[in-house]
Amino acid sequence: MATMTHPAEIKSSDQKPTDSLTNLLDLMTESPNDASQGFDTKSALEIARIINHEDAKVAAAVRKALPEIAQVIDSVARSLREGGRLIYIGAGSSGRIASLDACECPHYFSTSPQTVQCIMAGGPKALASPVEVNEDSEELGQRDLARRRPTRQDMIIGLSASGRTPYVVGAIAYARARCAKTACITCNHGTPLAGAADIAIVADVGPEVISGSTRMKAATAQKMITNMITTGAMTRLGYVYENLMVNVHMQNTKLVERGICILMRACHITREQAVDVIKSAGRSVPVALVMLKAGVDNPEAVRRLARSYGNVRLAIEDTTMDL
Repeated sequence: MATMTHPAEIKSSDQKPTDSLTNLLDLMTESPNDASQGFDTKSALEIARIINHEDAKVAAAVRKALPEIAQVIDSVARSLREGGRLIYIGAGSSGRIASLDACECPHYFSTSPQTVQCIMAGGPKALASPVEVNEDSEELGQRDLARRRPTRQDMIIGLSASGRTPYVVGAIAYARARCAKTACITCNHGTPLAGAADIAIVADVGPEVISGSTRMKAATAQKMITNMITTGAMTRLGYVYENLMVNVHMQNTKLVERGICILMRACHITREQAVDVIKSAGRSVPVALVMLKAGVDNPEAVRRLARSYGNVRLAIEDTTMDL
């Protein structure tokens, strides 16, 4: 059977590759994996074992990038504290991972949807349906980011497993030219994307079980890293108290119950007491927690949280010292 080739994949014989079009065969994420040779002949249990064995390597690869991840956490926290935004930009599986992280921040930390955003190559429809042709254009990446008007207060993070996706490279280069802070998350060393960003987070997970299928180990690594970045930044901002998600937005029965349990654990009170305080706090867990821990009324708890820019621990201690 003849193989159909998309026109965007065809290059004339005299076309010279650019830095952003590095030969795929040179990328670790595209290399064959010795551990999965003969993969199509394996039983279901053998397939699961091989994938599980390879997945076990992801955390170790992410661990090597912790210093750069920590830099990005602090940079994101500074941006958000100064009124800036975290804007992810990606394509394909990488963009979908970023979109997932962005859309969950309001749910878990009560942030505005504008605080953490994601730009996906091909737009929102690409979350469910592939629009890969958009990945090939640096100009489209620049255009889509330009619509968000990035400033020096913003942190722009580009995600690309290969580190060579033109759409993402173009967007990060544009962001840097606009004096925004930039970082990238990739799974290959020495890539155009790493060269374009201020901070490069490289999780070298090695070859995929199915060569080039970066929705597997590479995407798992990117999910772990984005989790670290937003959770770390929100914690640095004081939206977490001890290890409790105190900024939870109580919009449904499960989240109301979670808020009650948080107060019970943090303040060692009964359920009835927690319910009463949450009601008097206007259904705000941070306000309720400050009221209980600092022994103040609702208006004073609200004032303390305003003075501390929402940092619960600082509000309890009634100080606005720098983090």
